[in-house]
Amino acid sequence: MIGYLARRILGAAFVLLALSAIVYALFYLAPSDPAILTCGKGCTPERLADVRAAMGLDDPVLTQYLHFLQGLFTGRDYPAGPDVRHCPAPCLGYSFETDQPVTALLLDRLPVSFSLAIGAEILSLAAGIGAGVLSGLRRFRVLDRIVNGLILAGYAVPVFLVGLLLLLLFCVHLQWLPFPSYVKFTVDPLLWAQNLLLPWISLAVIQTAAYARLTRAGLQDALAEDHIRTARAYGIPERRILWRRALRGAMLPLVTLTAVDLAQIMTAAVLTETMFGLPGVGQLLVGAVNQIDLPVVVGVTLLTGLLIVVANAAADLLYAAVDPRVQLR
Repeated sequence: MIGYLARRILGAAFVLLALSAIVYALFYLAPSDPAILTCGKGCTPERLADVRAAMGLDDPVLTQYLHFLQGLFTGRDYPAGPDVRHCPAPCLGYSFETDQPVTALLLDRLPVSFSLAIGAEILSLAAGIGAGVLSGLRRFRVLDRIVNGLILAGYAVPVFLVGLLLLLLFCVHLQWLPFPSYVKFTVDPLLWAQNLLLPWISLAVIQTAAYARLTRAGLQDALAEDHIRTARAYGIPERRILWRRALRGAMLPLVTLTAVDLAQIMTAAVLTETMFGLPGVGQLLVGAVNQIDLPVVVGVTLLTGLLIVVANAAADLLYAAVDPRVQLR
């Protein structure tokens, strides 16, 4: 176990290092200059040079990248006029647009994205497993065909279309719900859930279809195994066979998929956060890309990469804990 974790940590470090290098390379291939955007209209060459120096853009690309890596581990000093401000580790730099620490921006937006991801994951698990069980128990019947049709529709319908239809139906025509705006859970839990209900549903549609299809296939395979037929021959009640034997085997693939999907939902919530106006990490990334805000883009990229790496490692550990036959190497 210790050796496995050490290898995963080392691999994660290489992945995050490669991600940061790729983002830096793509940024410098872009035709726009963030110093010109920051300086604004009527910027003189002298003012532009000062802005480039303050942003650290007058150094060679490799030097800037090495300074960035240094800030991650030991912190970094930034010029602020005649003074120097220190950015403690892990330092992701300061936003070109707002001049705020990138770490603080991410920590401020993370609760929104985390709330969106957790709610959508719980909703998709509940609906997907329930639909998969119903479909698996009614194989080739009318209910099974209906569920399969809904699964295909869930795969086919894009997230932005689902979100738009939900807004038009529940917020405009029926007026059952207000237009979503993020409210902290600690302020009002009920209002928090009410404002996130539509984003949860729109983000959970595709995941629900995936969980339903996987549960249906796993349950059908489990019900066809020899030990299930033996249990039926001994007269064990069908409900006990389903919940204690068949579903346990059918749920094993969901363990891996759930851990990975939770990280992917957080990274794929850009459209949902933008459509519903939620101030999460996805909306922060969209604004940073439009403004060519390199520190924020790199910070969000490293955060999403870290989440995916941790989720994959957690999925392997959970799978080994659930199924003793699996060995970590």
